[in-house]
Amino acid sequence: MTGAEVPTVRSCVAALLVLGGLAMGRDAVTLRLVATGALVVLFLWPEALVGPSFQMSFAAVTALVALAEHPRFRTFAAARDEGAFRRIARGLAVTLATGIAVELVLMPIALFHFHKAGLLGAFANLIAIPLTTFVVMPLEALALVLDVAGLGAPFWWLTQQALNLLLLLAHGVAASPMATLLAPTMGMGLFGITVVGLLWCLLWRTGWRWLGLAPVLIGVAVTFTAAPPDILITGDGRHVAVRTGKGMAILRDRAGDYVRDVLSESAGYDGELAAIADLPDARCSRDLCAVGVKDGNGRSWRLLFTRSTVLIERSDFARDCAAADIVVSDRGLPRWCHPRWMKIDRRLLARTGGLSITLAKGEVHTVHRVGDAHPWIVRPPRGSGRPKSQL
Repeated sequence: MTGAEVPTVRSCVAALLVLGGLAMGRDAVTLRLVATGALVVLFLWPEALVGPSFQMSFAAVTALVALAEHPRFRTFAAARDEGAFRRIARGLAVTLATGIAVELVLMPIALFHFHKAGLLGAFANLIAIPLTTFVVMPLEALALVLDVAGLGAPFWWLTQQALNLLLLLAHGVAASPMATLLAPTMGMGLFGITVVGLLWCLLWRTGWRWLGLAPVLIGVAVTFTAAPPDILITGDGRHVAVRTGKGMAILRDRAGDYVRDVLSESAGYDGELAAIADLPDARCSRDLCAVGVKDGNGRSWRLLFTRSTVLIERSDFARDCAAADIVVSDRGLPRWCHPRWMKIDRRLLARTGGLSITLAKGEVHTVHRVGDAHPWIVRPPRGSGRPKSQL
């Protein structure tokens, strides 16, 4: 009914192992359970290892199991003879602790794949989990049973109100300025170091486990302190985002929400994207747009973008190309267009994919990597290597 998605398979394997462990009188919730589920998924879909679904699903469960196996947490969460108020408070504290543990473990993975991480999910779960467990699910079960006699309508209405309350909570948390934390793109090597540190913390059971905090903290700190890119260019060359002194600006102000969200998240910018044509240092026509920006060192850069497919007079275009440091176009630029630093056109982007440029450091990062053999990547003809003068 739900499809063989990674979390579904993991949950199914875990449920079967838990039932088998309980039948044999064994402690069923262990890291071996997580490892077995991971092996089953990787045996069937080995490519799932690099996907966010596999990584976040198993990281969250591993964090929960590792926390549950900790002697102090197990002692604190164990049932005992106490008053109702203290029992409820203890349950909320356990829920909050597990939520915070999951949020912390998922943060590096979310930053790598989505350039943002949640901050308030653990606190929202204090309301969402009891509401779902003790209100929504019992009402749905009761409504299904009474539907046999045609009497389920009132309980479906109550279920709807409970779900509306859950959605109100979700929208309220999402609207908070502290709901998510944005960061620039995390490098592959930095992500690998962070994941190794996480696994070290989660898999060890002795004091050695805390040594893994060092690479985790280094990875997260470097990600948040890294200089965000100054220029982002999509793989087709149509959309360009430029960092200005007051935020970010986009070349085509009619770009859809998807393009805007991708560019904002990749730049670690949480705000509205202005139009490049509206910037004070911009000089734009229907076909071309030239703008001046400054990098982190205070150096001025001149950027030139094409905005249409209209053939531009050679004398004017050659002059503008020579005056620009970087020229970006979604079509093939002529050979006589010679900017001071980079010429980015359709031919170059076919080999590199989207680009991010940090002007102060002169760094250029590409989507396509050397040796990338994915079948959906269009490879350039043999002998048309990347011009060294362009990157």
